[in-house]
Amino acid sequence: MSLYGEKLVAELGVPRLVQALESSPRSRVWRAEVSGTPVVVKQLVGGSEAGGGYAREVAALRLASRVDPPVVPRLLGVDPGARVLVLEYLEHQAPEEDWLIDYATALARLHAATSVEGAVDLPAWSGPASRDVDSFLGLARTLEVPLPSGMRTELDGVVQRLGETAYPALLHGDPCPGNDLHTSAGVRFVDFEQAALGNGIVELAYLHIGFPTCWCALAPAPALLDAAERAYRTTWRSATGTEVPGDLTDACVGWLLRGDALVEKAHRATIDHLGEIPHRDWAWGTATARGRLLHRLRVVGRMATGSGELQGLGRLVTDMADRLLTRWPELGPLPAHRP
Repeated sequence: MSLYGEKLVAELGVPRLVQALESSPRSRVWRAEVSGTPVVVKQLVGGSEAGGGYAREVAALRLASRVDPPVVPRLLGVDPGARVLVLEYLEHQAPEEDWLIDYATALARLHAATSVEGAVDLPAWSGPASRDVDSFLGLARTLEVPLPSGMRTELDGVVQRLGETAYPALLHGDPCPGNDLHTSAGVRFVDFEQAALGNGIVELAYLHIGFPTCWCALAPAPALLDAAERAYRTTWRSATGTEVPGDLTDACVGWLLRGDALVEKAHRATIDHLGEIPHRDWAWGTATARGRLLHRLRVVGRMATGSGELQGLGRLVTDMADRLLTRWPELGPLPAHRP
């Protein structure tokens, strides 16, 4: 079976012992052997977005290759015309109970891989916008939760601060359990079609806010979560000589505001998903939309309470969480362990 063209055949050899692997609808992935060495061959598919995803993935892998010890597989070859890339094959092992610590350590090292001068091939991360604030406040009104005075100003301030980042970290774009390979030599990240440049704190927030772009929504035990965050901050400090920039509460609020983070990628930017919450629930992976939202409300409620800039938001999201549970008392916590 020919997985790529003559150029890569000349560079790498003919792929043999080809075996299809599970992948997202946006790609086709195979394991093969090239000159006796196991490799992974990946082709981006799916119409107009495939070209951009391919360019992001190649750029991100090349930037991340600066990190030693590695945090990504080695990129062995590319065929832009066919949107094919050939990667080092890595054997994934079952993650340990404290997997989140190694994950967070590798994520910090990935984020620290880039600089302004070396990162021009990737777009800037796009945060929540004014329409997301509209949707969130509309949800609160539909749930009949009173809005504290100045709420619009508080949320507009979060949107503005998240949009002003000057820290060009290499963001994975979808750092989900499943896009991390736990190997004998450490964690390696894969699937960079949504890579971008931005503040790494928006992906550190994944640990707290329940992995918002991921099918496997999780709520790790508090002790493990705290240890993982400390590992991230320590690793970032060691790699950059600076403290982690930005505000973690703002980053978590940003994910709360984004209704598109309640659905898988194919359904984003289609309807107001926050506006759908009062009328219907839907399952995605390990949780429902209302279950995901309840977790995010509780997290932001704990973090914003006592915050000088977000005191009103702390009260609002706490009241909204209570209202969700009053209407739908069957809602439970997100799973603590990855599937």
